[in-house]
Amino acid sequence: MTASNKWAHDLKQWAIPSEIIEQAPESPWIHPPALFGVPDVIADTPSHQRAREATPVGGSVLDIGCGGGIAAFAAASAGGTVIGVDHQQEMLDMFAATAESRELSHQEVLGDWPDVSPVTPQADVVTCHHVVYNVQNIVPFLAALDAHATKRVVIELPQRHPLSVATPLWKHFWDLDRPTAPGPEDLMNVLTEMRIHATLELWTGEAFRQLELDKEVPINRVRLCLPESRDSEIREVMEKIGPPPARPLATIWWDVKSSATN
Repeated sequence: MTASNKWAHDLKQWAIPSEIIEQAPESPWIHPPALFGVPDVIADTPSHQRAREATPVGGSVLDIGCGGGIAAFAAASAGGTVIGVDHQQEMLDMFAATAESRELSHQEVLGDWPDVSPVTPQADVVTCHHVVYNVQNIVPFLAALDAHATKRVVIELPQRHPLSVATPLWKHFWDLDRPTAPGPEDLMNVLTEMRIHATLELWTGEAFRQLELDKEVPINRVRLCLPESRDSEIREVMEKIGPPPARPLATIWWDVKSSATN
C-alpha cells in the first residue's frame, strides 16, 4: 500500500457509522467560528517561527483553511499581504476584519482546497494549520500547497487526530472505539513519495482554546449525533473528563524548489 493510500484508508476509519449518522438530529460536521478568533497577542510557536523566518518584510502569506487567520497574521509583517482560503464565509469575514485592523492588504477566497487553487494567487509562504486530517485525497492537496508557495510551505497538525479528544465521549454514549492513525509521520511518508524533502518538528502546545461549558455542551451534542435531551448527561461526562491537557503538535515544513533561485 502506498503512503497516500494508507493515509486515505486510515482517515476513512474515522467515519461515523451510518446507523449513528442516520438518526442524528443535525449534521455533526461543524466548525464554530467562535473557536477560531485571533487573539490580540498571538503566542509564538515553531509553526509561526518557520513561516515568519521565510516571509520577507512586506511579503505575502497564503493561509489555507484559514479560519480566523492566526497562521497568516503570526507570519505577516507590516505592509504585507495576507490571503485566506476557507469554505466558511463567516471565517473569511473574521479574516478580513482582522486584516483591516492590522492594516494589512488582504484577499479572501471562498471554497475548498485544492478546488479553488486555480483562482488563488501565489504567496511567499503558504500556511495550512489543522486541516490535513480532513483531506483523504492528500496528494493533490499537498501539490497545490507546494505550487502556490514561492519560498516555503508550513503545515501544522496535532500528533493525534483532533477528534481523539472526544474518544471518551464516543465510548460513553455509543460504545464506539475510535482509531488512532494517521499521524504526522504518515504525512511525512506521503511527502517522501511525492519527492518533497520536508522537516518534521514535534512540540507541545497549549490546550485548544475552549468555550464556556454551557457553550461546549451543545457543540459536543451535535458532533456526537445526540438529541438535545442528552445535554445534562453530556455535561456530566465532560465534567468528569475535565478540560483537555496540553496538545502534542507537529510542524511540517519545506522550502519549495523555486526558492533556490529566488
